Amino acid sequence: MTLRTPPLRQLPGDSVIHRLWAGTKLIIVLTLGVMTWVLPTWPSLAFVALFVVVFALLAGIPIGAIPRPPWWFWALIGVGMAVTAVSAGGAGVLTFLRGTALGLIVLAMSIMVVWTTPMAEIAPAIARLMAPLRLLRLPVDEWAVCIALSLRGLPLLMEEMRMLRASYRLRPTSNANSGHPSAEMSIIDMVVAAMSSAMRRAAEMGEAITARGGTGRLTAYPSRPGRADVVALVLTALACAGAITLTVLL
Repeated sequence: MTLRTPPLRQLPGDSVIHRLWAGTKLIIVLTLGVMTWVLPTWPSLAFVALFVVVFALLAGIPIGAIPRPPWWFWALIGVGMAVTAVSAGGAGVLTFLRGTALGLIVLAMSIMVVWTTPMAEIAPAIARLMAPLRLLRLPVDEWAVCIALSLRGLPLLMEEMRMLRASYRLRPTSNANSGHPSAEMSIIDMVVAAMSSAMRRAAEMGEAITARGGTGRLTAYPSRPGRADVVALVLTALACAGAITLTVLL
C-alpha cells in the first residue's frame, strides 16, 4: 500500500462548506484545535473526528482524495506503542494513542480547509481577523500575505520534488549504476535542488507582487462573513460546549 499525497489545493465543488467565508473555517479549526489541546480526552477527540467526517460529507470530498498511509506508517505507530508500553505501561500507551489521534485530527482539519477554500481568499480573511492588531501598528497585511504565500508555495514545492524524483527515475540505468557521484541522487541533492527552485520562484513572485502594486492589493479583497457563517459558528460553539460538558461528566 502506497501513500497517496493529498492535493494541497481547492477541490472543485459548490457545497455549503465551499461557500463559507475563509475566516469562518479558520476560526472553527482554531476553536477545535484549542479544545482538543486543552482537553485531549477520548470524547473530545471523537467529537472532533466526527466533525471532520461531517465536514467532508457536506463538502462532497471524494473518497479517492483521502490518502492511504503506507505500511511503515503503521509500523512506526506500533513501535512507538511498544516502547511506550515498556517504559510507561498501559497508561502511557493510551496517552501515546491520544497524542497520535490529536495530531492526525488537526492535520485532517487543516487539509479540509485547504480543500474547500480558494487560496485567493486566505490572505484577506487573515488580514480581517487580525485587524485589531493594526491598533498596535503591527504589519498585519504583511503577515497575512506571508501566511497565504506559504500555503500557496507548499504544493508547488512538493510538486517540484516529485518532478525531480520522476526525472531521476527516467535516467538510463547504465548511468545510474556507473558509480560516478553525479549519477546518484541523494535526499540532500533533492532538497538543495528544491530550495534553489523555491528561491527562484520566490524572487519571481516578489517581482510580480511589486509590479502589481505591493502586498496591500492582496489583502484588500472584499470578503466578510454572512448568515451561513454565523450559523456555522453558533453550531460549532454549541457542539464544543456539549463535548466539553460530556468530557467533564465522564
